[in-house]
Order: sequence, then C-alpha cells, then structure tokens
Amino acid sequence: MEDILINWSPQETRVAVVENGAVQELHVERTLERGLVGNVYSGKVARVLPGMQSAFIDIGLERAAFLHVADLHVNGAPGHVRSQHAEGGVATPIERLVFEGQALTVQVIKDPIGTKGARLSTQISIAGRMLVFLPQDEHIGISQKIGSPEAREQLRSRMQALVGTAEQGGGGGFILRTNAEDASDEELASDIAYLRKAWAAIREKGSNSPPGTLLHQDLSLVERVLRDLVSERTGSIRIDSKLQFDVLHSFGEKFMPAATAKLEHYRGERPIFDLNNIDAELSRALARRVDLKSGGYLIFDQTEAMTTVDVNTGGFVGARNFDDTIFKTNLEAAGAISRQLRLRNLGGIIIVDFIDMTREEHRSAVLTEFRKQLGRDRTKVTLGGFTQLGLVEMTRKRTRESLSRMLCEPCPTCEGRGQVKTARTVCYDIMREILREARQFSPKEFRIVAAANVVEMLLDEESQHLAGLSDFIGKPISLTAEPANQTEHYDIVLL
Repeated sequence: MEDILINWSPQETRVAVVENGAVQELHVERTLERGLVGNVYSGKVARVLPGMQSAFIDIGLERAAFLHVADLHVNGAPGHVRSQHAEGGVATPIERLVFEGQALTVQVIKDPIGTKGARLSTQISIAGRMLVFLPQDEHIGISQKIGSPEAREQLRSRMQALVGTAEQGGGGGFILRTNAEDASDEELASDIAYLRKAWAAIREKGSNSPPGTLLHQDLSLVERVLRDLVSERTGSIRIDSKLQFDVLHSFGEKFMPAATAKLEHYRGERPIFDLNNIDAELSRALARRVDLKSGGYLIFDQTEAMTTVDVNTGGFVGARNFDDTIFKTNLEAAGAISRQLRLRNLGGIIIVDFIDMTREEHRSAVLTEFRKQLGRDRTKVTLGGFTQLGLVEMTRKRTRESLSRMLCEPCPTCEGRGQVKTARTVCYDIMREILREARQFSPKEFRIVAAANVVEMLLDEESQHLAGLSDFIGKPISLTAEPANQTEHYDIVLL
C-alpha cells in the first residue's frame, strides 16, 4: 500500500507518494509558473487581419490573443466555426468566417512569449487520466505507441461501445493516451464520465458569461492527485491545508467518489513532509551521487541528449566472492535506479552502466529485476537488453520537467559543466587577453581585476611571466583582487 502526502502553501504545492516509508515519487507545482496552455476562455473577436489570415481575440488577458485561420474548427454548437475548403481547393478566407465583436469559445495552445500574445484554437480538447476528449469531433484515436495494430483496433472497438452515439446521450471524440493500454472498461468509463461532466460545466458557464471569462483551467496539482495518482494501492491521501482539503473533497465527490473516502486532513504539529523525512529525500534527489545501503553507489549525469547512470561497488565487500559482490550490487541498483527515475522524473533516453558481469544468468536476473521494478512506473517505459558494450538502453516518456530542471539552474560559475578552470589556466587566459588588447588599443596601463587566488598566483608563481608580458607590450600592468569574483571571472580595464 502507498500513501500520498500533500504539502500546500499559496505559492507552492508539493506531493509525495510514499510506500513502506520510502518516497517513490515527488511532484512540485508553483503558482506563478502555471502556464495558460489548456485554459478555455469565452473570447470576443477584437480585430480581423485578412493580410495575415488571423484575428486578435480578447480573452481578458493583458495582451490580445492570436487565432490563425488554420486553428478554426467546426462544431454544431453556436460560437464554433471551421476553416473549410471551397471548390477548387482554395481555403475560405478568415474574413468570411469570423467578424469583429463575434463571441468564440477558444482554448490556449501556446503561452504568451515576450510581446506576443497567446495562440488560440477553437478546437477544444480536455485531458483526462487516460483519455483526451474532443467534444466537437466524433473520432476515436489511439496512440501509435500503444501495442500492435490489432491491440489498437481492439481498444477502438471497446471505446466505441463505451462512448455510444449522440442519440444515446454519448458522442464526442476521444484519443486514448499511452497509459490507457492496460485500462479496464470501468476505468475508461470513469474517465469518459469525468470528461463529459467537465465539458458540460464549460458549456453551462460559457452560455451566461461575458467575453474574457475563464471557463476551464487544467486541474491544479492538488486535483490531479485524484485524477492521476490514486489507485487501488493507495491507502490514504493526507493534505495539510483545511481549505484545500475542502476543495479536494468537493471535487472528488463530484468526479471521483471512490477516491474521496481516502482523503484525510492532516492536523499534526510536525510539518507533513517531516513524517517520512521527505525534505531530506528531496535534497538527495537533486544530488549527482546516490548511496546504496550495501555500500555501493550510483552516479546520475543528466544532459540535453540523454541521462546516464553509472553503478559502482564502492565499499561493498560483503559477498563470498567478487562475482557475487557485483551481482548483489547490480540487483540492489536495479531497484534504486527505477525509484530514482520516478523521483527525479527523468525522461528521454537513459543509459545504465551496470558493473560488468561475466555470468549470463547474473545478467539475465539483473535485467528481470530491473524490468520488474520499472513495471511500477506510471509513465511509459521501454527497456532494451544489454548491448555489446554491456550497457542497458531504455527510454522513459517525458511528462514534465525533471525535478532538477524545475528546482535548479546551471551554476553561474561553471555554467553547468560541473568543473571550473584552475587559477593557473585563468592566469594564462588573462595574459593572452592582454596581448590581444595591446594589439588594438594603446592605453597608459592595463589593470587586471580578478579573484583573490588568481591575483595571488600572478604576484607569486606567475610574476616572472607577467613582468615579461609588461616589458613586451611596453605598458605597466596592475592588479586588483575582487573577493566577490569567482576563479573564472575577471576584467581587464584599460586606463
């Protein structure tokens, strides 16, 4: 059984999934960093631009939003139109489809950037746990990442039976997400009911709301806990805010009654994240090194292209022989790596370098254990076998920014390299820069402003080279130590 702990504050929401006292997943959402993508608004056409085949739409934001003719779609309900092709294959111009002052129900598909307003579409889509609802469509789509063509057709047939027709009170289009592959009919039906209720609420609010009204916002992290994280294995959901407990309880009763019974308002004196030492776990999830209980350790290196994980025995010498030591370390690492992938929310290509094993049965057992541990992941994972170099290749679907990218930024000193130049290297960089400047300018003096350790080296070990440079360019060179400077940061001032 697992427990879900929710720590809420006006500026940030943090969610931890805990199983047997160990944190399995961490989710963080900050109020000021929530985007507009997915929001549905009641909009009003402010201006039509035939030359750009676009229109500016007032949705109540600081800047008017942007709607291109390609994002106009059809629906039988008032306020929805579609860019259709006339005879001869010529697209109907936007000025014949919308007019100034017209009311439109629109959805943000791209956040405002800089001076540009948000980009909109009139094709509304609402995301659920396993499905995406397209209320203005009748199409049943299946993710190409789901199984074989036969499996997709079987899922499509099941969905068509569950969706029904408009005459039966159903209708609407749906796209099955990758995590719907193993869903039961009951789970799919629950998601369909939730999405239809959400759409009904949007239409009801839109019918009596003025332009600029927010009709629908993607669920907050607190609400997504019920939609995405709760399962049969969930024992309790504890939240430390009475206000958010009431909001979540009301939301659960309306859309997910089964999950509501697991809700608890945490009233303890200790902060809720202190219960399982979650804040310390959060700090460890940002570290490059992860220690194993046996004495071995893992090294995580995250780059733009991929993430690599290196397994090391460290101080573990507990097994009878070296082969067994390696095998036991790799077995433990298989569970630790799968947990860290969930904690850190690492996605994309992942390469795992287990310690080399000479026996094939050991390699097979480690791979089986790794596959078993990865099977607990809510996110789609594809695992390959050992390559010729003894590496394990895998992919994990990117669902959101990784924990480190969300909470951290590159070091301003090393700019993400993880290392800095030595003081001597910086000294030589400075001398080359002075020589370069001396060829272009003729000041009275060159002044070096650098970190204290760099200035110290220039005055001591590199003093002879600095004096030789001064003689060569025929200009005096002075030094100023700036305690606030990091080793690599320096300035050359022309006086």
